[in-house]
Order: sequence, then C-alpha cells, then structure tokens
Amino acid sequence: MARRALGVSRIGHTGTLDPMATGVLPLVVGRATRLAQFLTASDKSYQATIEFGRTTDTYDAAGNDTSTCDRRPSRAEVDTALAQFRGTFEQTPPAYSAKNIEGERAYELARKGKTATPRRPKSVSVTVKRLEVVAFDGDMAQVDLQVSAGFYVRSLAHDLGDVLGCGGVLTCLRRTRSGEFGLDRAVPLAELLQAPQDSLRARIVPFRELLTDLPCVTLCSAVQLERLRNGVEMTPADLVAPFPALPPIVRLISHEGDLVGLARPAKNAGHLHGWIVLLP
Repeated sequence: MARRALGVSRIGHTGTLDPMATGVLPLVVGRATRLAQFLTASDKSYQATIEFGRTTDTYDAAGNDTSTCDRRPSRAEVDTALAQFRGTFEQTPPAYSAKNIEGERAYELARKGKTATPRRPKSVSVTVKRLEVVAFDGDMAQVDLQVSAGFYVRSLAHDLGDVLGCGGVLTCLRRTRSGEFGLDRAVPLAELLQAPQDSLRARIVPFRELLTDLPCVTLCSAVQLERLRNGVEMTPADLVAPFPALPPIVRLISHEGDLVGLARPAKNAGHLHGWIVLLP
C-alpha cells in the first residue's frame, strides 16, 4: 500500500507486527533500504494488556483456549513475578511466530498441525530495559515495556501467567516506539491511503536524522563524496575532525550535513572503508 501511495518501487519494513497489534512500523524507502538491518535491530517500546485466567495456543486472545483457571493474582504477586522478566534472559518464541524452524515459518508449521503439539522455536537471548505495571484491575494488567529486537510480548504474557500459576494471554498490544521513531511521527494508514503524494513525501524522515546513536565523522568537501562513490578509503586528511580511535561503525556526514554512508575502520590505521554508501 505504501509503495503505491508513494509511487516508489524499493520499499521495505523494519520488523513485523502481530496481526492484532497497532502502532509504529518504520518503512525504508529507496536507498534507505540499505539501512533496514540497523533499524530492525533497534529497541522497541510497547504498551500491552495481559489477561489472567486462561491460556491459548497463540498466546493471545485470537487463539483457541488451551486452559482456564478461576484464580487471579494480586498486584503484589504480579509485581514480584515481573522481576524475573527484567534484564537479559532466554525467551522462547511462541509456536505461532515468524521464526524459522527447519526452513519453515513456525506459524506455518503450527497451522498445518504437523505435530500433535506445535514445536516452539529455540530460545533466544533478549533484554528488557523497562517493564512496569501502569494499570491493574485483578483480571488484567497493563504494562509498559522497552525491549530488545526479537522480544515477543505474547511470550511474556504466557510465561508470566505460567509463573503466577493461573495462565495469561495478550489481549492488546501497541508499539509506541521503534528505535528513533515514535507515535508522534507516525502516519496513520488512512492518511497514507488518502493524502496527496507530495504531502506523504514531505513526511519521509531525511537521512540526516537516521541512526543518530552511532558516532559520526564529517567529510571535508564534495571531493570526498566522489572518492566514497568510487570505493576509495577515507584518510584522516579527508575528515574535518578525525577520530583518535575509530569505533566499529561510524556515520559518514557530508560537508553539507547529510548522511552519505556508513564506514568501518580500514586496515591502515586511521583510515575508513565505505561499507554502506547512500549516495545516488
């Protein structure tokens, strides 16, 4: 839909959302598709609602019930249980997920019913930087969380219910931030489909505002842009202010302030190799 609305051929997304989820989904357009791997790896923030007292095969309210329980946890019990889901730990994605198992998507295997019990993918290391209860009514808890890429909020709901001994499912999920991008800059789908193309193009985030958490070096002049385009290494003399010790990845900024590429340290001390070039 975005490809048609913008009239472009090269476009991609930076991380899928569950069918029931709403919120931020950054798209990369044109040359920005070369940066998708970095944007996909960014932290994500969510608002989620977890219902206690049942489990489903998909770990959310859209699935089929697999168990029910009359007991409900107290707020204190929920707070205590959540402590073990902060920091870095191993999380197993749900059977219905986009993870690959022997060449097939986990949700495809689960829907095909190839096994009596759908196989959950292997556990992966995830990090939870923030996880707080913002509302609780006895039956449901609304939580606010910031997590690393690859974290499944559905698995959190299921695993939290398991720890509490009453079961839990995800009933509502909204992604409020993906890396540098929050709801404040998001374009609603209805606007994407109805707004004039010029208006939509004006909403595209420019290169200079991307990956600002990475360190940067500025190239001296337009001469360096041509050298970068031709694959020539950047020397300390090509930079306005060379780094005393180059980090693993740096942003290359043009003399006009635009992001023109990403670079890695070259074999020669103080030199940079243009790794990803964003010049037309």
